[in-house]
Amino acid sequence: MTDLLDRPGSPPVSDADPFCHEVLEEPGPLQAALRDAGPVVHLTRYDVYALARYEHVHAALVNWQEFQSGAGVGLSNFRHEKPWRPPSLLLEADPPRHDAPRRVLTAILGPRVLRRLREQWFAAAEQLVERVLDEGAALDAIPGLAEAFPLRVFPDAVGIGEEGRENLLPYGNFAFNAFGPANDLVVEAAPHMPRWAGWVDAQCARDRLTADGFGARIWAAADRGEITHEQAPLVVRSLLTAGVDTTVHGLGAVLYAFASNPGQWQRLRGRPSAARVAFDEAVRWQSPVQTFFRTATADVSVGGTTIPAGKKILMFLGAANRDPRRWARPDDFDLSRDPSGHVGFGMGLHQCVGQHVARLEAEALLTALARRVTRMELTAPPIRHHNNTLRAWKSLPLHLHIR
Repeated sequence: MTDLLDRPGSPPVSDADPFCHEVLEEPGPLQAALRDAGPVVHLTRYDVYALARYEHVHAALVNWQEFQSGAGVGLSNFRHEKPWRPPSLLLEADPPRHDAPRRVLTAILGPRVLRRLREQWFAAAEQLVERVLDEGAALDAIPGLAEAFPLRVFPDAVGIGEEGRENLLPYGNFAFNAFGPANDLVVEAAPHMPRWAGWVDAQCARDRLTADGFGARIWAAADRGEITHEQAPLVVRSLLTAGVDTTVHGLGAVLYAFASNPGQWQRLRGRPSAARVAFDEAVRWQSPVQTFFRTATADVSVGGTTIPAGKKILMFLGAANRDPRRWARPDDFDLSRDPSGHVGFGMGLHQCVGQHVARLEAEALLTALARRVTRMELTAPPIRHHNNTLRAWKSLPLHLHIR
């Protein structure tokens, strides 16, 4: 990373690349440098303005009027560039266009629906853990648990068939990569994208969805006039884009957290009701979603610095979640902490609409593991999976000790 440079009357400047492989492997040093430099840092490599302190990231997330999502939540500016796919009606839209799809999806993913899924998902988690342990105590926990569980229960809940579900992970991975620059991570996957996107788009059609899933309820909302029939498949697509990858990486984060902190695993085993708190603390600690962009709708002041209208703003969610100005001992994974207020799921109007679904999946899997597994032990160094937006594990070799 190039040293930060101070210019009188202007924000600190850096030509650091937050999307280079060195930073994607370990973002902590750059994030700390950005936090320490000031409320705003101008990243000249991409001509964007970086926010890394919790106070300012949180404020930007809730201020949709001045920090626009509709121009894209990636580096690309939809005011001047054509997006690679139709923009998300939730993530890449602002009121009023954002309101009806958000209202529909919030109702569909509400507490009553999740209560009905609870027993089914807890049983599925028990079955998965039983099968994994029957096959042996050593496994790669990413494909074996973190991917296997969401790929089983979430597409069922949406109402898509089993064939082709393996497309969901590379499709979601590409979508989050595309929020960054067109670097090697994007270029290498681009030739495969039409196949992945074609499969996902096909699953969003009414006749491909079961009658009892989230997808059918989205189409029913269109029949009632709550959204248009043109919007319905895009809302279904939002579920399939962000509903699997982020949960996979959140589960990977919490499994890594417990393998690295065996004392915390014993705390959870003694109090399994803390599973949701553990998941949120892992999301704060690892921040599976590291960054998102906004666009200034007018000249906007942040910490005494004016960001010009139309400029892209890069919010470092991972840096905010480790900001010592907000969190005591931010680099520790600690179940005694209250992690509420973390920005790992965003904040405000665009906060992740499916976060309670992810929490339920994590609660089910952790509860099943806590019942049988006395200790999780790393058997080899885990391997990072690089993505322009996500912080994830490619491999997490564990030995599960059972009683």
